[in-house]
Amino acid sequence: MPVPRAIIEQIKRLIPPLDGSLHKGQSGRVGVLGGALDYTGAPFFAAMSALRFGADLSHVICSPTAAGAIKSYSPDLIVHPILNESSTSDQVTPQLQSLFTRLHVLIVGPGLGREPYMQSYAKLAISLARQRGMYLVLDADALLLVGHDPSIIKGYRRAVLTPNVVEFKRLSEQVGVDPAAPANERASIISNLLGGVTILEKGPKDVIAVDTTGEAADLKESQLEGADAEKEKTKETVEVDVEGGLKRCGGQGDVLSGSVGTFMAWGKCYEDGAFG
Repeated sequence: MPVPRAIIEQIKRLIPPLDGSLHKGQSGRVGVLGGALDYTGAPFFAAMSALRFGADLSHVICSPTAAGAIKSYSPDLIVHPILNESSTSDQVTPQLQSLFTRLHVLIVGPGLGREPYMQSYAKLAISLARQRGMYLVLDADALLLVGHDPSIIKGYRRAVLTPNVVEFKRLSEQVGVDPAAPANERASIISNLLGGVTILEKGPKDVIAVDTTGEAADLKESQLEGADAEKEKTKETVEVDVEGGLKRCGGQGDVLSGSVGTFMAWGKCYEDGAFG
């Protein structure tokens, strides 16, 4: 489908100008939380994609067991090995809070794994990011958290969820989407049931949907101070039918989450008045 002109105009405003007026960091500072013993490639792909897409700085927040490998992949990444299995939440919280003051967006999930301590740190990070009003991208194993406890993200409209086919089916069942609902409407239904977060459904045709209308998406669920409930009411679905690669392999979703994170970081920079 042709991309609506209104979206093109929004995109043009959000892309930082290359006119020499900005200093380091004003074109996006991205954080990726993930990377444990078995998964070091995924956080690298997400963080490196953010840089290559146009962010200025890219941080990886990971476990000490993953840090050495990730550091060796590229000197461009800033690696923080603070998610230690033997640490407590009270010990990690001030470190995350300090780090989040330096970020515009947090991507949670690439290489996160399902170990209880990593899942616990991801939940903590999402909570702290929400308190700061940060933009969020949730992918991969971070979507497990949402499925088990939707309140983690419900109503937080600065969040984008990027489920693949399997993750989307599981999430649909966990949040209570009617199995009889038309396939092309399910992303919008999930968005509504989660209080208006954005859903980027990956598949043969990617679907980007947001629905903040109705009782299910009432703004009382949101933590955004000063938000205007009437102005935020919207229902929009965009279908991206440009054919992607026919080979589906590990890492492609991480590249997407990093790219989405960069766009959201640009949005935060724009919001803060760095440009535009």
